[in-house]
Amino acid sequence: MTRAPASLSALPSGRIEERFEDKNPRYTEAEAFAEANRCLYCVDAPCVKACPTEIDIPSFIRKIATGQVKGAARTILTANLLGQSCGQACPVEVLCAGDCVYNAWGREPIAIGRLQRYAVEAALAKGPGLLRAKPPTGRSVALVGAGPASIAAAGYLALEGHRAVIFERKSIPGGLNTLGIAPYKMKGHEALRELEWVLSLGDIELRAGVSVVEQAAAPGEVSARDLLAEFDAVFLGLGLGDDTRLGIPGEDGEGVVGATAFIERLKADPRLELTGVRRAAVVGGGNTALDVAHELALLGVDVAIVYRRSEAEMSGYAHELEGARVAGARLIENRVPVEVARDGGRLVGLRIAPADAGARREAPQGAAPAAEELVPADLVAVAIGQSRATRVALAFEGVALDARGRVVVDPATHRTGNPRVYSGGDCVNGGKEVVNAVAEAKIAARAMHEAMMQRAGAAAPGPAPQGE
Repeated sequence: MTRAPASLSALPSGRIEERFEDKNPRYTEAEAFAEANRCLYCVDAPCVKACPTEIDIPSFIRKIATGQVKGAARTILTANLLGQSCGQACPVEVLCAGDCVYNAWGREPIAIGRLQRYAVEAALAKGPGLLRAKPPTGRSVALVGAGPASIAAAGYLALEGHRAVIFERKSIPGGLNTLGIAPYKMKGHEALRELEWVLSLGDIELRAGVSVVEQAAAPGEVSARDLLAEFDAVFLGLGLGDDTRLGIPGEDGEGVVGATAFIERLKADPRLELTGVRRAAVVGGGNTALDVAHELALLGVDVAIVYRRSEAEMSGYAHELEGARVAGARLIENRVPVEVARDGGRLVGLRIAPADAGARREAPQGAAPAAEELVPADLVAVAIGQSRATRVALAFEGVALDARGRVVVDPATHRTGNPRVYSGGDCVNGGKEVVNAVAEAKIAARAMHEAMMQRAGAAAPGPAPQGE
């Protein structure tokens, strides 16, 4: 177990993610100034309505255009404490920039994400003191999981003067931001640097290598009951669980990996090698599948994406598929895996069949067998979903799950069935963007703050003071 390390910026060198170039490098001052001056500063800006955290986008862009970089960063971070990572990793094409008025005129939308990244990085480089915490309240919150939802919630709670303690079972904190975002968008050390800044906002403690369980029985474990006894409230930012398996012959053995587990190793494990991997098959049609396909293609691997439906039915974003294609990946539509083919245990490919044949290996009597084909591969990455992190949630009395295994909350407060337990992020929404996790964390943090202050017999104070 580690507590509040002096620096979170160090990841081991030699990681494969270090080989990737930045897809959208940070603007220079001149580039940011020029792009900011293209903005029309719409009064009823559609880009703001498209942002889950409701950043005042025209305001921060105008401040960049007038040389007020610290003011721009403060506008961003007040609305979204993870404004830097969202500037790098948000799918702006389908959110803020996707609703830019320039799109309707057939012109290039404002590069909102790149301007957001520039403002935050440039301002923090000059000094981290952009937001100031209120005096201590004597109240405390435990946050389970150190992913984007918990990090943002901890930051907002600390700014209100509360003590926040984050419990993370892994040795490397940050969740999706550190271990899951495509490295051509954001590197792990950048996510840890942002986390380090959030930890500096107030009384926040990170306890890595600690598992929250129903009954603590070993070192490095803490029980749900103990958290409720020690803290005034608990926030569950559990994320998602392990990759879902295909359940087909040949899947067990070397060469078959869960996509999120593979991306995590690619970003954090210097021992991962791709020696001998010349061809890969990626199974799935979501953004995780497209990310891992894009990453492998950029590394020089011949990649085939196998999807059970048509391209039009893919849940992954069209711009992400286009990026993977530009890098060299190809899409095989309307096909399902039926077997991982091996030769003496060595992976040689993925056998697929038409989707309308399902996973059946035999056709109905009197009909010709369904046509199958072999996709040659040295690696098969499975990206068909993840399990739900249910065990930890159910350790808290009153917390319920819906039919899809998601934590049930009141949308207005993100409070669970236990009046002192709140939740947000992927374990609630099923797996959305970092910006959605931040938006839900804001709702929960506000509700926790108000509830704790009411219990303390004090009126909820106004916004935190801000200095230049």
